[in-house]
Amino acid sequence: MSMAPTRASYRFFTALQRYCSLPSSEQALSQSRYVSTSRALSQKESLRPQSHYDLFPSSLPSGPPPNGSFHIDPSILRQEFLQLQARAHPDRHQGADKAKAEAASARINDAYKTLLNPLARARYLLSLRGVEMSEDESIAGSPADMSEGGGNGGSLDAGLLMEVMEVREGIEEAGSREEIEDMKKENDQRKKASEHRLDELFRAGDIEAARRETVKLGYWVNVGRALDGWEKVGDGRVSEHD
Repeated sequence: MSMAPTRASYRFFTALQRYCSLPSSEQALSQSRYVSTSRALSQKESLRPQSHYDLFPSSLPSGPPPNGSFHIDPSILRQEFLQLQARAHPDRHQGADKAKAEAASARINDAYKTLLNPLARARYLLSLRGVEMSEDESIAGSPADMSEGGGNGGSLDAGLLMEVMEVREGIEEAGSREEIEDMKKENDQRKKASEHRLDELFRAGDIEAARRETVKLGYWVNVGRALDGWEKVGDGRVSEHD
């Protein structure tokens, strides 16, 4: 069976190369136009990909919320990512096209990593709607920082703040790997619940609530890292390593 690229795939990759050669400021302008213009109209008016979602038309045909889902199937996304990277591999191009292919490959990598990670995906969706969040803002600090009014404590309600502090105390007091594994399962459920809530909020267009939920997800991600880095030491205390 012939493996020659279809005309559609050739046009898409050509458009991808043009997009990757744009300055960052023009890419940002392109993304902002995407927010205010319907996806269908944008595709008719220009072949240039408008957002990370447009780089994966097979995996994410409906685009970002509200038309598409916040949830993404990692296996399907990876399959298309590998296909795109194969087409954009610099070794398949020469001269000026090689430099364009290198830029295209880097953009594909960045888009893939962003969309694969739920927290990074949430931050990206907020940025498409004009809400910029730094990594420090969305991956929250310690409960001590929050209780002193620093970090993002103002974005959390008292109940959530207390829950986060209790979980962190539980990690510090854990005396066995079995306890940590149980806590990991509980934290995975918290992250899933937060991701489900983000899907609802982005579909509803409630961006401020989505921003707060993104901060919340950041806390559970941070708790997950603490659980992954847990080690028991000889006198019963625990040590956390990133």
